[in-house]
Amino acid sequence: MRLVHWSCPIAGTQFILGMAFLLPHLLVSLLIVLPISAVAQNNGNITVGRSLTATDNSSSWLSPSGDFAFGFRPLNENNDLFLLSIWFAKIPDKTIVWYANGDKPAPRGSKVELTADRGLVLLSPQDEELWKIDTFIGTVAYGVMSNTGNFAVEDSSFNKIWESFRDPADTLLPTQIMEKGGLVSSRQSETNFSKGRYQLRLLQDGNLVLNTINLPTTYANEAYYQSHTAADYAPNLLSPGRQLVFNESGNIYILRENNQQFPLAPGKARSADDFYFRATLNFDGVFTLYSHPRNSGSDGSWTPLWSEPEDICLFSLLASGLGVCVYNNICGPKADGTPMCQPPDYEWK
Repeated sequence: MRLVHWSCPIAGTQFILGMAFLLPHLLVSLLIVLPISAVAQNNGNITVGRSLTATDNSSSWLSPSGDFAFGFRPLNENNDLFLLSIWFAKIPDKTIVWYANGDKPAPRGSKVELTADRGLVLLSPQDEELWKIDTFIGTVAYGVMSNTGNFAVEDSSFNKIWESFRDPADTLLPTQIMEKGGLVSSRQSETNFSKGRYQLRLLQDGNLVLNTINLPTTYANEAYYQSHTAADYAPNLLSPGRQLVFNESGNIYILRENNQQFPLAPGKARSADDFYFRATLNFDGVFTLYSHPRNSGSDGSWTPLWSEPEDICLFSLLASGLGVCVYNNICGPKADGTPMCQPPDYEWK
């Protein structure tokens, strides 16, 4: 650009007209481009072809609010194994609420990619398929990481091809609904995300149950908890359960076929604006509702609000012959209701 100089006889100041013309154009361009970029980065949409790689400084796909993130979390101190997961992104401990490959952790350098024909695919550094979403009909247009913690894969007509809410791991989140046939599985331990011995299921008859399975099979043993919401408990009086509902206020209830609610975890005087909620089937077989202050900084922690069963040790003699503490151990509850397993000669206080 040729710069034209002009001297103002009044002010005695020299202006550069070329820059004067250029700056307004730059400002207009920035006003147009910046909002579009901001939307692209914060609306939670993930375009086909994007990927994430498991490294020490892995990036993630955030929800618009920044409350949840989708990506890789390290599984051990050496950071050589990673879990494809969704977690609470704003609290210090980054609590994981969904995971895909607990039985087959991803080595460093693995990649998850959103593709048009296969959907969401997790590949090892050698291109071995470690996990993918269920087979589907159609073409993926984009992914969406929502403010509810749900990651969805959608087609160009906004139809959900797959979503993490319909494929839960060990945790349910507010606004999540479990239909008949739905299942939540515990993990092996606090740090081992392989499939554990416990299940939460909404049976086809409308009954919600907790049961153990005989690993490595999926054979379900007799339930150690049930909601008694199947029609055959009182066929002339009650309507069977249709859905397990977790609403935004932290209430968990079974919605019956006649739309009546059967409450499991009554809501407390806590606002979703001030608290996060989650309901987790813990590795010890206890299904627990927790809350966590949203703006707690480093001092916040998860507080149990309700659990079922209240004392898992009372239900330790299960049909499989294995209690919570397995062989040759005695179960006793801690102050928070979780079980503590000790040898038979332990002196309880």
